[in-house]
Amino acid sequence: MARLAQTAGLTDIQQEILSTVRDFVDKEIIPVATELEHRDEYPQAIVDGLKELGLFGLMIPEEYGGLGESLLTYALCVEEIARGWMSVSGIINTHFIVAYMLKQHGTEEQKEYFLPRMAAGDVRGAFSMSEPGLGSDVSAITSKAVKDGDDYVLNGQKMWLTNGGTSTLVAVLVRSDEGHPEGTAPHKSMTTFLVEKEPGFGEVRPGLTIPGKIDKMGYKGVDTTELIMDGLRIPANRVLGGVTGRGFYQMMDGVEVGRVNVAARGCGVAQRAFELGVRYAQQRHTFGKQIAQHQAIQFKLAEMATKVEAAHAMMVNAARKKDSGERNDLEAGMAKYLASEYCKEVVEDAFRIHGGYGFSKEYEIERLYREAPMLLIGEGTAEIQKMIIGRRLLEEYRFQG
Repeated sequence: MARLAQTAGLTDIQQEILSTVRDFVDKEIIPVATELEHRDEYPQAIVDGLKELGLFGLMIPEEYGGLGESLLTYALCVEEIARGWMSVSGIINTHFIVAYMLKQHGTEEQKEYFLPRMAAGDVRGAFSMSEPGLGSDVSAITSKAVKDGDDYVLNGQKMWLTNGGTSTLVAVLVRSDEGHPEGTAPHKSMTTFLVEKEPGFGEVRPGLTIPGKIDKMGYKGVDTTELIMDGLRIPANRVLGGVTGRGFYQMMDGVEVGRVNVAARGCGVAQRAFELGVRYAQQRHTFGKQIAQHQAIQFKLAEMATKVEAAHAMMVNAARKKDSGERNDLEAGMAKYLASEYCKEVVEDAFRIHGGYGFSKEYEIERLYREAPMLLIGEGTAEIQKMIIGRRLLEEYRFQG
């Protein structure tokens, strides 16, 4: 049987990269993922291995020490990594978004200073938009930057920061009213600051505190934290792009490619759930035969495989659209929405195939069952994706009456 989620039209280099990543996942991630996840342990050895493979610089241009690969290549690598353990793909994703934002919007000085070290994995990125009372309403951000001489002073509390403890560079979105008249639309008075810090928890630089990890249902191993700014002083040359008021657009550009990443993660987790389900269905016997021979189970497997294929195709389409330089918010929203919803459904069907054993921590499907829900809310809920999709469809199909 041909393996699910194959991608047509890849170059020899892309195929070689994916083969290398797949081998790494099979040998270095899958055998230890469940044990590390149950201990909520940061996968340092795995991260070191990915660093050696050069994956932290996969999309960073060659002139800055990266591999200069496409979003499609990156997304397919993420799909493979999430198939092994979704938390590892999260560690890379936030780093990738910050590197992408620097590549697209940073000043030349910022690119030269950060990107080579990010490509080597010596600087690890994280980004921060959300706040405790914010949710998806980015325009309601209350954390603020105030100009003070040649610096800015930042105050406020941010939430749901992936890699909050382990990162050494955080792209933080705050309000910056300086230079923007009263009444300016909220999204036009936001700025992204590049905040360097020490790894760890507590006060990681003067005015910046990273409290301990948030205890989560799933998505363990990777650290998720708050970020508290209290008189945090940042020099003006650490405004992303060198100009205030552009932060919202910079972040949305990053989130757009992040949605392709989340879609890829959903594809990877769903693919692993299918693999576990189809394998168990051929091992478990009831009424004198493999449960895979029961029509009800065959129907489930057929539906699961079809969803894996459909989600993968939409993810690939969204990545290729972005790589072409075209606007892809419609395709990225559709891919993220479909892949995350299908991932949940495929994981649940695999869980059902396992029966009572799926409830046991000895079986891998138990971990996937707790991980899948994060994808329903990461980089925007299903409802947010539907809003984006609906608005874009009305733009494309505007009735001229």
